[in-house]
Amino acid sequence: MPQGARGVTDTSRLPALRSYQSWIANETLEDYSLRYAARSFRRWSPFVIANTALGGISFLALEAIGGAITLSYGFANAFPAILVVCFFVFVTNLPVAYYSSRYNIDMDLLTRGAGFGYIGSTITSLIYATFTFIFFALEGAIMAQALQLYADIPLVVGYIISSLVIIPITFMGVTMISRLQMLTQPIWIAMLLTPFAYIAIGHPQVFKQWLAFTGSDQGGGQFDALAFGSAVGVLCALAIQIGEQVDYLRFLPDKTRQNRFRWWLAVIAAGPGWIVIGGFKILCGSLLAVLAVSAGLPRATALEPIHMYIKAYEFVSADPAIVLAAAAIFVLISQVKINVTNAYAGSLAWSNFFARVTHYHPGRVVWLVFNILISLLLMLLGIFQTLELVLAVYSIIATAWIGALFADLVILKPLKISPSFMEFKRAHLYDFNPVGCGAMVLASVVGVICFTGQCGALAQAYAAPMSFVIAVASATLIGIATKGRYYLARTPVAMTGTGQASIRCEICAHDYERPDMAYCSFYERPICSLCCSLESHCHDACKTSLSALETSRSLYLGRSFTAKIAPHMGQRLLKVGGVLVALAVVTAAVFLLTYRLIEPRLDGPHLDNGALLLRVFLAVLPLLCIGAWWIVLSHESRELAERDLVASLEKLGETQQELARNERLAAIGQITATVSHELRNPLGTLVTSADILRRSLKDIGEPAAGELQRLQRNVWRCVRIIDDLLDFSRRQALVLAPIAIDAWVEQQVADQDMVKGPTLTLDLEADTHVPADGERLRQAFVNVLLNAAQACEGRAAGSARIVVSTRRDGGEVVLAISDNGGGMRPDVAQRVFEPLFSTKAFGVGLGMPLVKRIVEQHGGTVAIDTTEGRGTTVSLHLPGKPARPQ
Repeated sequence: MPQGARGVTDTSRLPALRSYQSWIANETLEDYSLRYAARSFRRWSPFVIANTALGGISFLALEAIGGAITLSYGFANAFPAILVVCFFVFVTNLPVAYYSSRYNIDMDLLTRGAGFGYIGSTITSLIYATFTFIFFALEGAIMAQALQLYADIPLVVGYIISSLVIIPITFMGVTMISRLQMLTQPIWIAMLLTPFAYIAIGHPQVFKQWLAFTGSDQGGGQFDALAFGSAVGVLCALAIQIGEQVDYLRFLPDKTRQNRFRWWLAVIAAGPGWIVIGGFKILCGSLLAVLAVSAGLPRATALEPIHMYIKAYEFVSADPAIVLAAAAIFVLISQVKINVTNAYAGSLAWSNFFARVTHYHPGRVVWLVFNILISLLLMLLGIFQTLELVLAVYSIIATAWIGALFADLVILKPLKISPSFMEFKRAHLYDFNPVGCGAMVLASVVGVICFTGQCGALAQAYAAPMSFVIAVASATLIGIATKGRYYLARTPVAMTGTGQASIRCEICAHDYERPDMAYCSFYERPICSLCCSLESHCHDACKTSLSALETSRSLYLGRSFTAKIAPHMGQRLLKVGGVLVALAVVTAAVFLLTYRLIEPRLDGPHLDNGALLLRVFLAVLPLLCIGAWWIVLSHESRELAERDLVASLEKLGETQQELARNERLAAIGQITATVSHELRNPLGTLVTSADILRRSLKDIGEPAAGELQRLQRNVWRCVRIIDDLLDFSRRQALVLAPIAIDAWVEQQVADQDMVKGPTLTLDLEADTHVPADGERLRQAFVNVLLNAAQACEGRAAGSARIVVSTRRDGGEVVLAISDNGGGMRPDVAQRVFEPLFSTKAFGVGLGMPLVKRIVEQHGGTVAIDTTEGRGTTVSLHLPGKPARPQ
């Protein structure tokens, strides 16, 4: 529940219930995308999870990268670059792996709480998604090359096959992927190590040839600082691979005393330990590329892994058919193993990105297909031929991201500037945290400028390492300067309950574990993290003031015509741009695929076909723009309908509450009539008899005199209770007359006996007349004033204070009574207007409901601002003009 009750009202919001498609509700398919991995789902052993995560290390882009930097910069520069980057990746990936495994969250959720904020991490989700489809495209191209060489399948058809074969496996999520990795892992390890074992045992002279390779760039024969830096820059892009590792590590079971060794072994081996195997594969690619070039293959061909492993298996067998079959089988197994991971990780990244940008979640499987389509487009564009350039540029942004994360996890958390836990829920996070966002943007901009050569050759070569250092330093400095204030927008509230492990989300009606739940102060009920992410009506009410909330809620329902037509134009344009890019990508993939399939022979008119399709694509772009606008406007229309539905539900709830109140009042009226008739005469007799006894027995001593006085007090209390019930059950017509509110307040205060009570101060600034029934308003005012005095009874003598103030607020007059008493607990404040609810030992619970009714009869409202231990302010908002009769 909320920590304090601010601006308490007596109405609650009814949510528009959310229902998901069957595959979204099925977490076996969704694998808890956008949310914490539930304990009930994490039933695999540490070994199975580690094996699944390490299965993705089969990607042959590592061999291609190792070969590319060796052919360019020589062994003398490539080898130390590989060692340095392996150490760098291990150190930076270790804290990421630990926190993800410890809190069972993926890379995006980790980034949210580690310095980037809820919306800020969408940037990193996009970067991560880019990583997955770049490497999917690289691996798909490698697979297509193998299919072309072994089965004479056209390259374009191979691209399609390598893309489509991944969908059914990845569709079933980590359950199917873990089975695939478990089945293929022994075969893959044996096929990877066999040729190198043959080389090491039978042909050790090959290593001398490798060590002596000088590369194509000048200075490759010996260590060169510029060549070394350029090689490091290309390799640094691999640091983001930890994102794919933690997509599986989040499913580790909780660490216990019994499994702590196996848990840590899995975290280290499958987390930062991936680079140990990866570094070995990079070195293997370096060796095989040198062998391929030395055998007379051109550089482009030598960098294709299928040709690398053909050269490798030539040391195993002299039969060309066996060599080709073994190399092709190894490449196909490797590519399936890695691309299920690339596609799976990409689907999670796209889900996270679009869910926050559009508040819409069609399901992970939809983004799986989208990610594969983008990868197919990159294959058709020939990404493999620009491998070094793509990775060099990407590594600058990747190291900036990793640097900001590293600073938060390793520096700011130990300094207690960053929270010690990982908070990922929208309800508790700022949209943007300058620690991560600012550091990453600054480091990326400086790194890219350096890479363009503006700052000299040395800065150009070391752009990626500089980006990392700048990110770490700036994130640390920003965190210290801001004192961590932008990590949590509000303190996470512990979910109350009876100790059950799961809590029902009141929006989607599914049960989720406690770490995945938050308290929604807009709907005033528990909500799961996914429903919280997709909620578009609250406008982050839990993190904004009441006035800001009311403004945002009237955005579509207010009187302003422009507010209805063009709300949040910047956000709308962003949505249109995103949809347009998605449509353009799909359309471009179709056109490019068509072009590549109808590509004529070498002597044909290539340019004419390409130019024709380009013109057709440009002609289609305006239609895509219209389609993007139509999709966004349809989405906004649906959102507007949902807002109207929410408003209708709120009105329905208020009507239901009013009906319940009227039924309760009717029951109170019937009881009051009976009680008044039956008890007034006996009570009157008791009062008269007690008074006669007191006068007759003049010399009566204690304790008889005290008991007689107590009898009289309790009889009068019963009379007052009956009077309160009668007042509350009647609906007396108001007799309105203009009263000078300031003078009227002074008169009412003067009539009260406050000699021994708290210090009472008047602050009367309204200076106006109010149409009111003076007697009925006096009842309400005196009730609130007496409550304030009673609230101050626990204060030390002389420290209790009550302030009565008046002021004008637009067309209203506000009469406020403030005290510095004990305040109210949130649960008490929520029920303060409920008839017959009281916290007093002898209270009836009709005082504040009567105040509320009288003020509402005048056309006004009552607001309570209270904080437990600090006091309460009750504000009576009265209209400056006569209200309609009620």
